[in-house]
Amino acid sequence: MTAGTDSPLTRKLSAFALLNESETAMLERLHERRRSFSVGRDLVYQGQSRQAAYVLAAGWACSYKVQADGTRQIVDFQIPGDFLGLRSVLLRTSDHSFEPITDIEAIEVLSDDLLNLLTQMPRLATAIFWAASRDEAMVVEHLVGIGRRDAAARMAHFLLELAARLSLVGLGGRDGYDCPLTQYHLADALGLSAIHVNRVLRQLREKGLVTFRDGHVSFEDYDGLVTLADFDPTYLDQEGPLLSGA
Repeated sequence: MTAGTDSPLTRKLSAFALLNESETAMLERLHERRRSFSVGRDLVYQGQSRQAAYVLAAGWACSYKVQADGTRQIVDFQIPGDFLGLRSVLLRTSDHSFEPITDIEAIEVLSDDLLNLLTQMPRLATAIFWAASRDEAMVVEHLVGIGRRDAAARMAHFLLELAARLSLVGLGGRDGYDCPLTQYHLADALGLSAIHVNRVLRQLREKGLVTFRDGHVSFEDYDGLVTLADFDPTYLDQEGPLLSGA
């Protein structure tokens, strides 16, 4: 089995469409332009134009915006199978930055290649549009979380969402998952201080719901955490393919 046919991107898009041989071959060709990036080196920076998009193949990254006073808001975290900078290619200028959280491998997708793919393979284009729409739905949930959920529910919802996303690409599930995020990452993403993050994680652990220690999230009471967060994964749309094979 080749890198393309069993890649996180193929697994993710297959949740929407049963891909045929020509479509999986097209995704496989994308892997010919695979690059490595180290922690601390942005792939895409805010305000950048005329650049490529990327697909994360291995490792974790985050998307963020920096305010005039130097503070940072993490918009989301990217895991294998996610696009990085897709919107900035189509809109010509990136409105936020992407930074590796770990050393990563990413597939570079030039704008011409992306536009050719979208015009030549409409089913694959629809699957990519589904992935982008799903990302938008997650941003909406994050906005609701910051605005309306208390800190414990916000953290619980975030950890459950990550579990669902990772399960789609074979990297996690209801038992837990490896997670390289620090308390500072969580603070910048959830609108909390690092001290508050530490306190909330301790509360969740003491309630026997979830433990986040040494880079691993372990669900002790998955259903209890779902109840606390009022977590409804419908917005992630992972119930099975909508498009059959062709």
